[in-house]
Amino acid sequence: MNLSAPLRGLGLAVGMLTALPVPAVLRVTPGVARAAMLWAPVAAVPLAAVVIGVLCGGDALGLPPLVVGFAAVGALAAASRALHLDGLSDTVDGLTASYDRERSLAVMKGGTAGPAGVAALVVVLGAQAAALATLSGDLDAALLAGAAVVASRAALWLAAASIVPAARPDGLGVSFTGSVPVVLAVLGWVAIGAVSTLVDPVGGPVTVLAAVLAVAVVLQRAVRRFGGVTGDVFGACVELALAVLLVGASALA
Repeated sequence: MNLSAPLRGLGLAVGMLTALPVPAVLRVTPGVARAAMLWAPVAAVPLAAVVIGVLCGGDALGLPPLVVGFAAVGALAAASRALHLDGLSDTVDGLTASYDRERSLAVMKGGTAGPAGVAALVVVLGAQAAALATLSGDLDAALLAGAAVVASRAALWLAAASIVPAARPDGLGVSFTGSVPVVLAVLGWVAIGAVSTLVDPVGGPVTVLAAVLAVAVVLQRAVRRFGGVTGDVFGACVELALAVLLVGASALA
């Protein structure tokens, strides 16, 4: 067993999912790719710390809650290099561009945000900011927001599950597609649901289930329209999961 693969996977996850400078992983083997996906929630801990800091700092400065919420969204985007936001925009543009698979994939690969992609960003980021606004002003609520950031990256376990095919043979996501065994993806989300009972015995698991269902819908649409997933779809799953988890957390808080 190559013990360096998990450590290299962690470094790769941090390098991909955050703006933290880490040594580049030059060779992504299947084991390293799988480890990177499984480490994704842990790699997001620095992002959670950024969100918690903005929520607590904004409240200490007496800023309006909605301003703090949007500031937290902006800080999170900067700390993750807006990677997932680009994926959300491109995925929605691809889904609405054409019923032709190749045309949709070409639109996604172009990288230019269209009206549908922009609208998706406004709605999803608006929901995230509004939810974060309700989670500011209290340390426990801010910690709940940080937990949502960490858990949202577990959406990558589902997007990279072994039963989900790749839409094309190239691109950023192809090395990670199908890298996570289904049993690990399922058990991981069951564990998240179990932990959420500590917040609320009913509302916690319901929120987690809603996030899983939202990601499942995106994946089903991607497979049906594109023939599989791309790196952009990975990002869309993360942002949608985060929005659902934050809205649920705001209701519980």
